[in-house]
Amino acid sequence: MKYFINHTPKILSIKFNLIITFLFILWVSLSGVEASDFKAISRQNVAQIIITSEKNNKYIGENENPTIVYHNTIISSKNVEVPRVAILLPLSGKYKKLGQSMLNAAQLALFHFAGKDFELLPLDTKGTINGARVAGATAIREGAELILGPVFNNAVKAIESITSQSGITVLAFSSDYTVAGNNIFTMGFLPSEQVRRIVKFSIERGIRRFALIAPNNNYGQVVYNALRSTINLYGATLTSEVLYDTNTKNFSPIIRGLANFDMRQRMLTQEKSQLLNQNNNAAKKALLALNGVQTIGELPFDALLIADGGERLRSIAALLPHYDLDPKKVKMLGTGQWDTGGLGSEPALLGGWFSSPSSKGRREFVIRYENIYGETPHRLATLAYDATALAAVFAQSNKDDRQINSLAKTQFFRDMNITSPRGFLGLDGIFRFSKKGYVERGLSVFEIKMRGIKLISPAPQNFFSQDKG
Repeated sequence: MKYFINHTPKILSIKFNLIITFLFILWVSLSGVEASDFKAISRQNVAQIIITSEKNNKYIGENENPTIVYHNTIISSKNVEVPRVAILLPLSGKYKKLGQSMLNAAQLALFHFAGKDFELLPLDTKGTINGARVAGATAIREGAELILGPVFNNAVKAIESITSQSGITVLAFSSDYTVAGNNIFTMGFLPSEQVRRIVKFSIERGIRRFALIAPNNNYGQVVYNALRSTINLYGATLTSEVLYDTNTKNFSPIIRGLANFDMRQRMLTQEKSQLLNQNNNAAKKALLALNGVQTIGELPFDALLIADGGERLRSIAALLPHYDLDPKKVKMLGTGQWDTGGLGSEPALLGGWFSSPSSKGRREFVIRYENIYGETPHRLATLAYDATALAAVFAQSNKDDRQINSLAKTQFFRDMNITSPRGFLGLDGIFRFSKKGYVERGLSVFEIKMRGIKLISPAPQNFFSQDKG
């Protein structure tokens, strides 16, 4: 295998365990049998992939420093009879740490799954629209037959006209489903899927009234639309919603209003006044019971979906008890943005539920990545791993079946059954691509605990069971 790079030469030293002890990617559609036989298929195909991987890792073990061919010495694809895949990432600029983490993950997948006749071409988008456009044009000019990336939706839009003219397939890392189509497939985690999963799970457990707090941006709008459509589908109710400016620093007025705090506090004051006027033992006992109570009166919702993460989520969570939003009475819900660890330190979020991809494969990947690179991978690194592994598996499966003409462009990826309804198995669980180009994933539901998260509803093992559900 070869790397093509266009920056300062450096020695790439990779050390890793040659025996793959967990699953990374599975092309279920190769089996050619029905979805009901998924488990048997999984075991059979996994064994085949592990054998291939161990064989390829022995090749890597013989040459720990893979060949590096510099960008200005790339041979024209017309003289190359191996599949060439470009990966478009922000390797410089504001998002270079993200880009490097994803490239590291792609390299791991390359070593685990690709044969020696496989070429990966990393191209720097610089985190800009123009950088993405240049990288896309370079990928096509240098003979790439498949493009992995870019990451951001505006970068995907920037290369669309270029890739559509060439007919090349793109596996983008964006979570914006609106950029999918025209041979562009998005692999990013869709918030709409996460909302549907957590809301359906909540409704099945008796929750009927929902409230929403989300940022007033594209992400928040997607969440809002998904929430409305899901609760309408199942006959539930959206009683309150707040979409806040992403520049908001003080969330107190927002939470105060959402909790109807002032009205409920006035109700408490009125109740105390009435009890004082009664001047009897029963009233005195009732008055005593109200000591320490902030408000009275029920909230108009049973669950609050907080569609945010990071510092904004923590700021919101810290205010919930202050305005008498009791997590014992209101179930706190979240999306995959809650899947960051450490939320157990927020009392208001304890016992809260959120939906996210299966964590088992990712946990093992993180350990392996940290052992090799000495740092924790970015959350999106698994997308680069799965995309690269998928490309390598497709390339190997097509290699033996093709009559390769050395005078014409090879077509290792032209017959990709990318929209197989059986889907694939990756680090984040099962996934497949719709005919419209966006990804569909099997999602788990987790509960926030003081020392971590607990799996309370596992992701489906195959799309047959998910489609039935």
